[in-house]
Amino acid sequence: MTRARAAVLVTGSEILLGRTVDTNSSFLARQLDLHGVRLIRVLAVDDAEASIVGALEELLATGADLVLTSGGLGPTHDDRTIACVAKVAGAELVLDEPTLATIDGIVAEFARARGMDPAGYVRGNRKQATVPAGAEILPPVGTAPGVIMPVGDQRIVVLPGPPVELARMWEMAVSSPLVAPLLAGALPRRVLRVYGVPESTIADAFEDLGGDGGGTETTICASRSEIEVVIRAPDGTEAAAERLAAGMRERFGRAVFSEGPATLEELVLDTLRGQGRTLATAESCTAGLVASRLAGVAGASDVLVGGLVTYSNELKHALLGVPDELLAEFGAVSAECAKAMAEGARRATGADVAVSVTGIAGPGGGTPTKPVGLVFFHVAADGAERALERRFPGPRANVREWSATAALHLVRLVAQRA
Repeated sequence: MTRARAAVLVTGSEILLGRTVDTNSSFLARQLDLHGVRLIRVLAVDDAEASIVGALEELLATGADLVLTSGGLGPTHDDRTIACVAKVAGAELVLDEPTLATIDGIVAEFARARGMDPAGYVRGNRKQATVPAGAEILPPVGTAPGVIMPVGDQRIVVLPGPPVELARMWEMAVSSPLVAPLLAGALPRRVLRVYGVPESTIADAFEDLGGDGGGTETTICASRSEIEVVIRAPDGTEAAAERLAAGMRERFGRAVFSEGPATLEELVLDTLRGQGRTLATAESCTAGLVASRLAGVAGASDVLVGGLVTYSNELKHALLGVPDELLAEFGAVSAECAKAMAEGARRATGADVAVSVTGIAGPGGGTPTKPVGLVFFHVAADGAERALERRFPGPRANVREWSATAALHLVRLVAQRA
């Protein structure tokens, strides 16, 4: 089966000015992949009509079956995407009365709740309810509708800019009879998540194992110091995909820590939950990142009891009971301090397991014996302890993010060997 192809157009001067970070294209890329659609182009342009029209024409010229746009649906003068889509499609703009009634109702409720006069929104409401003739209208998630506009055999899917609204409207779009026939469903795939192995080493292994010579489609992506290997299997290549995955498993052994959809945080929580154990954190240089990542998972509260951010030596002593003489002799950035912090977190919270992080995130603060990027970790648990020392390169943000990842993996290893 031939896979449909798609292109994404992100509109917004605020994106090109760096005032807003584009997360919509990455969301749409993941969704398209899950629906078996190949993404071939991503463009970002400002709000000028010429820019949007030119980009739409360029993307349609690629032959993409779907062109997805984000942004430019609001009531202001620089929200021009709908008008530009109509121009490219050669369609007249018309006021859709049912959509206008829906928007009027949404806006009236919004205005009343904030003590504003709904009459001030009349012109903006009409603008948002004006759509290309012949388009399928996607009901508003915020105040603006989306549209699906046929252009010959191609489709332009117009989605809002706010990420939460775009995600909700995308769910409507995929069920549309104009879009659904193009969505084949995700290709069979093998997903291997690897930790502790350099990306280049994985790339070498991939080549040694024959790469995608069997017709597979593999991506190797580094994120948060982990590597995700996704081996997609188009029709007739399932055996080749399994051979490639098996070779990776054999080559890297326990470094392959997951082959399912679960994230590292979910793996940690699920493992401890299954053991009936609780977890606490004691953080210095990561300042709560470890606890935050765990708390980002729904249901974390039945495992994560809490965390202590003890940046100063005074709080390490006062809240975690780290002895002053230990801090004087070894310093806050030391294996000895990390051990005392983890043990102190268990005492303070009553958790079954505690993990600590202390280090020098930089860019200053390093010394010849304790350079920037040096981080110590410790996990304390009944019948199990594990210490770790790492030196992370790069800027402050990388050191902190990679340290949080290392801490979670250390908990995972202790928990899985319980």
